[in-house]
Amino acid sequence: MRIGLLFDGLSALGKTPEIILLEAIESVETALQSYATEVVRVPVTGDGRWIERVRKGKFDLVFNLCEGIDGFPQYEPMVISALELIGVPYTGSSSWTTAITLRKHVINGILDRAGLPVPRWSLARRGSPIIPVGFPAICKPAAEDASVGIEQRSVVRSTRALNARVTEMLENWEEVLIQRYVDGREVNVGIVADDVLPIAEIDFAAMPSGMWRIVSYKSKWETGSDEDLGAKPTCPADLPRTLANDLRRIARASWMVVGGEGYGRIDLRIDGAGRPWILEVNANPDISPDAGLARMAGVAGMDYNALIARICDRALAAKTDNAGERWAKALKMSGLG
Repeated sequence: MRIGLLFDGLSALGKTPEIILLEAIESVETALQSYATEVVRVPVTGDGRWIERVRKGKFDLVFNLCEGIDGFPQYEPMVISALELIGVPYTGSSSWTTAITLRKHVINGILDRAGLPVPRWSLARRGSPIIPVGFPAICKPAAEDASVGIEQRSVVRSTRALNARVTEMLENWEEVLIQRYVDGREVNVGIVADDVLPIAEIDFAAMPSGMWRIVSYKSKWETGSDEDLGAKPTCPADLPRTLANDLRRIARASWMVVGGEGYGRIDLRIDGAGRPWILEVNANPDISPDAGLARMAGVAGMDYNALIARICDRALAAKTDNAGERWAKALKMSGLG
């Protein structure tokens, strides 16, 4: 089997390479070598030449590690769209699923419409009024991932602080999500193929006094910082059976609503009354060996090679579905076939 390994070439191979990304590429490549006969790296660049490499590569599967181009996440769905046009099987979710989950206000509206629990929210744009949602509230860029733009100052307690924070953020982002802050436990629910993995929890016990218990940019990317040490993942989470079942049900339902495929992660908060609230549906979570999804899979008895193999198996099975046959069935069901 011949597999193409797709990744953000400008971030991985530029003048200042992202070491974390390079490590992830090497880890996945090593795991794939026990699954495939040949693994070929395909860096994605803005000139589109990579598309021809994939088209002519005769790949049985493309393992998609690309989370954008040159670090810009808005290009992530476009990369997947190109794979869909070429018709090569690829890992992970579709372009439209990825696109809607990258826009926090869009996914919130979809989840809310489906009757799933989402904290009250509003969207702020340049030149538009700022609509409060109650306090405390947390302000996030509406179309970023990896906790970009989230820091301790993101949580506000008053209208004055809200206006100041949003105004500041709108200098860098066109849209800002304002969401009611849920004070309580934070958990992650991973999904691989049809399986819900053991639930993980972010342990905020060591977060310094006076700091908000959030997973900020510093928590994720500044190793050894006070916020990193104060937000430690643990798996499995110590949860009552009824609550754990409720979290799994909500996670699976939200994954189905957005058309998630292959693997993903749903982040939730549990308030003081024990009610779960969806924070995010991540259609392309970090799958590095030391990241959350691999950690949850390990608790489930699935080592890293097995996790990567499972993702590949799912992609090959899902992408063999014939689009022409589905279109013919759709026409017939519409009375046109």
